[in-house]
Amino acid sequence: MRAMFRAMFAIILRETIRFVSQRGRFIASLVRPLVWLVVFAAGFRAALGLSITPPYQTYITYEIYIVPGLCGMVQLFNGMQSSLSLVYDREMGSMRLLLTSPMPRWWLLFSKLLAGTLVSIVQVYAFLLIAGLFGIDFSLLGYLYALPVLILNGLMLGALGLFLSSTIKQLENFAGVMNFVIFPMFFLSTALYPLWKMAEASTLLRDICAFNPFSHAIELLRFALYEQFNGTALVWVIVSLGIFLGASIWGYNPARGKILGR
Repeated sequence: MRAMFRAMFAIILRETIRFVSQRGRFIASLVRPLVWLVVFAAGFRAALGLSITPPYQTYITYEIYIVPGLCGMVQLFNGMQSSLSLVYDREMGSMRLLLTSPMPRWWLLFSKLLAGTLVSIVQVYAFLLIAGLFGIDFSLLGYLYALPVLILNGLMLGALGLFLSSTIKQLENFAGVMNFVIFPMFFLSTALYPLWKMAEASTLLRDICAFNPFSHAIELLRFALYEQFNGTALVWVIVSLGIFLGASIWGYNPARGKILGR
């Protein structure tokens, strides 16, 4: 058991060092949601005519409404970038060494997911801190309640990226797959507009948004920031995490030969 936690610590430390050494990655993780918050929010609000009355029954501005969605964007992109590093490690051979170690394969993959999740949480709270400078803030309890939700969401989105990376043989193909997954998952969710607004445009699109696991991750975080609990969203996120994690473990099965570069 001690050896397993030593392996986990080593993986987390390696991911942390990689993140610290890549300052551009940290800056990009903040610039992207801030552009949406400062520039696009006004245009979206005017174009859609949104007047948000969320389940917590208090009127809020559109900028505050989309903050949880932008936090989800940070974690979604980070999960995909962490998976990109796995594709690189596989091409360099370090992934083969990792997964052929005496440690259980599921533990090593979970450790990788946890490392990426911790990095994403740092990015999210940095974004929330900067958003607070624009007057978009929440209560201290809201920030605390959001922490376990961010851990769960980060694991779920990271597991999705991990599964996608197991299906890609070459590093050059990963960017296309990322765009094919990230943008539909983000825009077909409640990150930017509520379900009732989507229903006005199309019932089909509304159903897609309701089925999207990313929507439930956003709603779980949105409720947490307002010190409330969304049981339905929690169940969806946990089930999605189980499915994606199981698919990742299957995808990185050495017996399948893909991760060994065959």
